Amino acid sequence: MSTSNNMASIHQRPAELLQKLIQFNTTNPPGNEIECIAYINGLLKSAGIETKIFSLDPNRLNLVARIPGEGRAAPLLLYGHVDVVTTANQQWTHPPFEGKLADGFIWGRGALDMKGGVAMMVAAFLRAKVENQKLPGDVILAIVSDEEVGGDYGAKFLVEKYAEQFKGVRYAIGEFGGFTLTVGGKRFYPIQVAEKQICAMRATVHGQGGHGSMPVRGGAMARLAQFLQQLDSHQLPIHVTPAARLMFNAMSSALGGLNGLFLGQLTNPALAENILNTLGESSRVFRPLLHNTLSPTILHGSEKINVIPSRVSVDLDGRLLPGFKPDDMLNEMRAIVGANVELEVAHFDPGPADPDMGLFDTLAGILREADPSGTPVPLLLSGVTDGRFFSKLGIQTYGFLPMQLPDDFNFTSVIHAADERIPAASLDFGTNAIYQALQRNK
Repeated sequence: MSTSNNMASIHQRPAELLQKLIQFNTTNPPGNEIECIAYINGLLKSAGIETKIFSLDPNRLNLVARIPGEGRAAPLLLYGHVDVVTTANQQWTHPPFEGKLADGFIWGRGALDMKGGVAMMVAAFLRAKVENQKLPGDVILAIVSDEEVGGDYGAKFLVEKYAEQFKGVRYAIGEFGGFTLTVGGKRFYPIQVAEKQICAMRATVHGQGGHGSMPVRGGAMARLAQFLQQLDSHQLPIHVTPAARLMFNAMSSALGGLNGLFLGQLTNPALAENILNTLGESSRVFRPLLHNTLSPTILHGSEKINVIPSRVSVDLDGRLLPGFKPDDMLNEMRAIVGANVELEVAHFDPGPADPDMGLFDTLAGILREADPSGTPVPLLLSGVTDGRFFSKLGIQTYGFLPMQLPDDFNFTSVIHAADERIPAASLDFGTNAIYQALQRNK
């Protein structure tokens, strides 16, 4: 088979497409997404699809393409990012940028986050064009840069400078949801309908400084240690948001019996913490959905080893539940650590408070048909995505990258970690589901 024919049918082989995408090293920073997006652009143009390229930096491209529909529905947006996080200081079974197929998995950085999803979207988009489908509405595909470091060169840039490209869009498909999650012996497909908000914080303490040869007791370092211990030993308060209530009520109903009754108590603020404490590993997934959270990540102290600092700061990765504001985070922190710590908001990136569920039943129906034994449920994501930018245009994002995962495969432990991988067969499953969504848009 010739190379051109092989590329013309790449939509039939999303696993092969993912392997190719992984082989472009788009570690961000610096990103350098240009070659990866140029490759996707070439696939689309060879299928006769008109594309547009937008960039704030010539090495950091963003692609927008459109397949016209019949005008019976609003345009549907598919979007994904091709930048990935670092692999530095990680020990991999297979090289992270080889895209190796082994043991039924495609291995490599971005396999899950989110070149696997991009491969599904591109394959479904190409299939719709090649098969000349009569789509109810236009389908817009946006492949962007820079999601992993804030979106300044990617989705944020597109939304602020080229909003007209997304005129009329009400719903979008993006990351991250549609994967299988087994709870109480029941297989669920959480579809993301809401996400938390970035609220980066900085805490600063002061104390006596001096020469490193003359130790200080109770100085700034000791006070910082006390602050971190306070955060480590106290949870911020429980909050049950509308999105979390939708998720836990749906899971409770599907489980039924005592297990369902038990899980349903997560919507009761008076009992939720006790329930979480009994859930074992599952609590790591559910706990952030009921709390505003803080994770200490970066320390700022002395710049010389022989200088005891009189001022020490720690940056905290703060995540707010939908509908909450930075003042809520400050007040909840202050109740734990008191008044002797300076607290400030370093960065706040707001998102929508409540989800628009208008497309949920359609997406859920697609998954029920594909796997009658699975149960689709709404998902509140503990992280953030480019959805927060598109929400400013009134666009509701659904995390819908369906993947059938082995029951013993903990995907949260390999995203951004060594040995990131995805079952090759799940790429066909997800591509078919997204292809159905293009045809059922309303």
